Amino acid sequence: MPDPNPDALHFLQTRRSRPAKTLRGPWPDRDVLMPLLVAAARTPDHGKLEPWRFIVLERAALARLAEVAEARGKALGLDAEQIAKGRTQYDQGGLAVAVIEVQKPSEKIPALEQTYSAGAVCLALLNAALAAGWGANWLSGWPSHDRGFMRDGLALADHERIAGMIHIGTEGAVPPERPRPDMDSITTWQSA
Repeated sequence: MPDPNPDALHFLQTRRSRPAKTLRGPWPDRDVLMPLLVAAARTPDHGKLEPWRFIVLERAALARLAEVAEARGKALGLDAEQIAKGRTQYDQGGLAVAVIEVQKPSEKIPALEQTYSAGAVCLALLNAALAAGWGANWLSGWPSHDRGFMRDGLALADHERIAGMIHIGTEGAVPPERPRPDMDSITTWQSA
């Protein structure tokens, strides 16, 4: 028989991201953040490639990225609403961790599996922050998919991209519960 951990299972069944716009200071410092990064780095990683890395973005770095997002939005010809939405993600935060997917050459591990691993790191970091009592949210948005933003804002190489921005802070408001999937409609059982 397995040795259950009902508290961990209950947490996973009831976890809820906190909207980034509701996060306030204080923000986790390095000593508090490192155990969360350690937990995220325990993500399944076929071939032990570590196809991801972290960039911790403190307040001044986020303010700089807000400027980069605005400049990139204008260069791309986006409308004012899109530009404002891209900028706001960085304007409103005090701490975020950019999880960077780092594609590594491998004859055994397909690129897609490396992408899955980077996504799993995002969720693991989000859950670690929530489990530690912080408010947290995983955001992306158009800047995260723009090569110019990745280059100008984070100096990413061509084989790197943003998997997610995990905003972490003190919870400012408890969000209402939202509808969850109907398990019967998304689950198929096969016995043979």
